[in-house]
Amino acid sequence: MSPKNRDESGTPRILIVGGVAGGASCAARARRLSEEAEIIIFERGPYVSFANCGLPYYVGDVIPDENDLLVATPQYFQQRFNIEARVHNEVTAIDREMNEVEVRNDETGEVYREGYDALVLSPGAAPIRPPLPGIDLPGIFSLRTILDSRQIKEWIVDKGVKQAVIVGGGFIGLEMTENLVRRGISVSIVEMLPQVMPSLDPEMALLVQDHLVTNGVSLHLGDAVAGFEPGADGRSIIVTTQSGEKHPCDMAILAIGVRPEVTLARDAGLEIGALGGIRVDEQMRTSDSRIWAVGDAVEVRDIISGEWMLLALAGLANRQGRIAADAILGRGSRFRGVQATAVCKVFDMVVASTGASEKALRRSGISGQPAHYEKVYLNPAHHVGYYPGAKPIMMKLIFSSEGGRILGAQAVGEEGVEKRIDVISMAIQKDATVFDLEEAELCYAPQFGGAKDPVNLAGMIAANILRGDAPVAHWGELPGGEATILDARTRGEFTASHFEGAINIPLDELRERLGELPQDGEILVYCRQGQRSYYATRILRLNGFDASNISGGMLTHDMQRRVGIR
Repeated sequence: MSPKNRDESGTPRILIVGGVAGGASCAARARRLSEEAEIIIFERGPYVSFANCGLPYYVGDVIPDENDLLVATPQYFQQRFNIEARVHNEVTAIDREMNEVEVRNDETGEVYREGYDALVLSPGAAPIRPPLPGIDLPGIFSLRTILDSRQIKEWIVDKGVKQAVIVGGGFIGLEMTENLVRRGISVSIVEMLPQVMPSLDPEMALLVQDHLVTNGVSLHLGDAVAGFEPGADGRSIIVTTQSGEKHPCDMAILAIGVRPEVTLARDAGLEIGALGGIRVDEQMRTSDSRIWAVGDAVEVRDIISGEWMLLALAGLANRQGRIAADAILGRGSRFRGVQATAVCKVFDMVVASTGASEKALRRSGISGQPAHYEKVYLNPAHHVGYYPGAKPIMMKLIFSSEGGRILGAQAVGEEGVEKRIDVISMAIQKDATVFDLEEAELCYAPQFGGAKDPVNLAGMIAANILRGDAPVAHWGELPGGEATILDARTRGEFTASHFEGAINIPLDELRERLGELPQDGEILVYCRQGQRSYYATRILRLNGFDASNISGGMLTHDMQRRVGIR
């Protein structure tokens, strides 16, 4: 097959390497912008566009039919968009001088070349398989493609799997855990970090860990896998860790992350970033003006820290594909960067986050400068308490102490979690402040929220801090013996447990007992979750006391104590 390009055909030729989210969205967008362009997608696998986010749920039989995972077929692309999608065709090299790619048809063995006016790379990322002893034993799987999920399902049935080990406690690891448990399989998670969900701060991840244990999952944190051994019966696998623990199982799932597929780009001499991803500009253009790259293979800018990062999320790949198509066809669209908005379901718990975590701010700062930030914890119900079924949401909001710009948020609960994080995500995108959250006009009916939505409450608490109405303190930063610690809960709550050295004056008795408190010292107030202590703080400050509210109350104290935050 002889190569051709626009010079011969008179129409722009756009070649796209890889489908799924980034490549497929680029192709479809390009067609919507131009009827004249010739668009060809090359996909080395059998599927040009499939829902890889749905793979764990196919394993768990939540999605029963494999065909439901197929977003678009080559026939669909041809009939609907007049786009040629060549599956089982792998692009093996890029000739930048000739503006051509070399392609191998894996079904026929034919090797041919195709010319391009614009080339888009969407090769994705490959699951990490470290060179550990025994990692190639039968029964050790990664999950990235439909074929992977099919092989896992077949192994479960053929081997009668009863026990599985998940290596890695991130999104895929937790989603696979839920779906294997749904199939009656006992699951152990081995994670080298001291927490699951590394995007969360440790005290928020603790809620997820407790929920996993409640659902029968065995957690082994802070212990990396050292290797795999065949079991004595010749069928099972023994997962060994660096601490010397051994975890027998019938199947192991590697969910320890992905690595950008950059071989094609590197061999072509394109710039590769320090993190190992393809370096692109705001229009997704690589170091070659005729080549663009999108999706999991590229490095992206964090809009909070300003640092380059790798982030494998389908929504980002889709947007990047659209922007690349716009740029190729003359539009000025720009990719604004990322704030890592994500959600995960773990049994009947939902975990979501957006923007920077506190640990990331400590590590990276804001645009290269040390981060001056504040944080609040709150635990509101997802809708009004008088309407049946109200569920609590544990929220953490992080914001700049110099103006209140929203920097990040995390939330864990059973209902309404993703709704609140989505609202805050858009607020971050628009560079909003906590004062904007105070004024956010959100839907309200008893079964959906409250007149003061959790988003409003988070903004109000934060705004009160910045205005000086209710200064905040944190458990890990309490001064020595100089301050008075006041517990504003009931006597029964105080008797059951309290912070060492605290005195107890229940909120409803506080006005009558102000004389028991020192007028010339700092008073730090707490309750169970922060609301009563806020009321107490206002009473004290209006009566001339130097009072601050300890954010999150005893709920946060217990969470932080368990993860070692002091």
